Amino acid sequence: MQNIWNNALTRIRERLSEQTFSTWIAPMALREVTDEAAVLEVPNSFFEDWIRNNYMPMLREAMSEVTGVEMDIRLVIGESRAIETELPDLPDRRFQKTRPSCEYHSRLNPKYTFASFIVGSSNQLPHAASIAIASQLGTKYNPLFVYGGVGLGKTHLLHAIGNHILSRNPDMRIYYLSAEEFMNEYVASVRTYKMDAFREKFRASCDVLLIDDIQFIAGKEQTQEEFFYTFNALYGMNKQIVLTSDKYPQEIPDLEERLRSRFQWGLIADIQVPEMETRLAILKRKAEDERIPLPDDVALFLATSIKNNVRELEGSLINLAAHASLENHPIDLDFATRTLKKVVALRDSALTVDRIQHEVCRHFNVNLEDLTGARRHRSIAFPRQVAMYLCRKGLNASYPEIGNRFGGKDHTTAMAACRKIEQQIHRDAAMRGKIEALERLLGF
Repeated sequence: MQNIWNNALTRIRERLSEQTFSTWIAPMALREVTDEAAVLEVPNSFFEDWIRNNYMPMLREAMSEVTGVEMDIRLVIGESRAIETELPDLPDRRFQKTRPSCEYHSRLNPKYTFASFIVGSSNQLPHAASIAIASQLGTKYNPLFVYGGVGLGKTHLLHAIGNHILSRNPDMRIYYLSAEEFMNEYVASVRTYKMDAFREKFRASCDVLLIDDIQFIAGKEQTQEEFFYTFNALYGMNKQIVLTSDKYPQEIPDLEERLRSRFQWGLIADIQVPEMETRLAILKRKAEDERIPLPDDVALFLATSIKNNVRELEGSLINLAAHASLENHPIDLDFATRTLKKVVALRDSALTVDRIQHEVCRHFNVNLEDLTGARRHRSIAFPRQVAMYLCRKGLNASYPEIGNRFGGKDHTTAMAACRKIEQQIHRDAAMRGKIEALERLLGF
């Protein structure tokens, strides 16, 4: 029986990060295997809820692959102790369970500095506020809350703040991490009875706390509670707190009101999509740093073609330079036009009706035959409506086309499904969060 679980772990570890694997998968133990189900022991009810909501399809798939039969998963709560799961004896031991440590480390990227940050009207306020708090900790704009879309420079500013502080005072204890990593460390500390060390690290032994993507803790009640007390402790000692999010605090669904209120105690600054001049400056700086010859007309073409994501803009330049090197071709406007069209075509082709259907089936644990079939039970009808909505939003597919791809249904059925999901998203924050998670998974 242990060999079955070890083989399943081998498959699962290939799909997850080290910290996620060690925090959520390693603590489980296989207790029983029948012809139809595997019984997994988990440490507590919080753990059970998280596994059920996030990893059940992956667990079913891995166990079914190992056993060769369709395998259901049952979760049971074990004894009130830390469960030590023996991992497969593999040459690469990267996924051994980790313990939270109070040893200081900043994990800052030295490339992300204020000097390398291109300032424009779209990001002037958060940039100025970041410099201000890095120069005078805990007295101005505490907390600083920076929000904006993906790839606009929020993470760059977090690292720049930390790097600037360390350049002036190398003894400062700065912690940079994502909200997901904060939660994973918290859960690991609960599981291994190391909460004193966790609180020592993030409260008593922290001068500056930099948290990326704070919206991730929305809906996680125990993580929000722990972060609430961490926030209070640091704020009370005038320790600097900087948070980033993809949304304004009032727009984050399932966020406790007491946290929402505290996030607004300091300064809230948004990063907007960069204007043309800023996009050109970003490209010029990146080209200089990477020693890429970039004609003005090519820079203008790239800046005009890619408007909403700085990361994608810089990536397009690197991609263009790589193609030019491989094909031994100078970077000119004609070459850039042809190359970018290939990249855009490949990117767009990655999102298809088939992929949307597949991901929805995985998320809701339904079969593709049922999703595209005639069954009207809510367990099938609702996932079908979600998939239709995603096809409409992500692919801009017509209602007749959507209906046809879901078993030849009438276009009015597709239209009604899309409208129903839109209405639910508008009035139900939890539903909105689930749909947004699927959109992020699909790369909307």
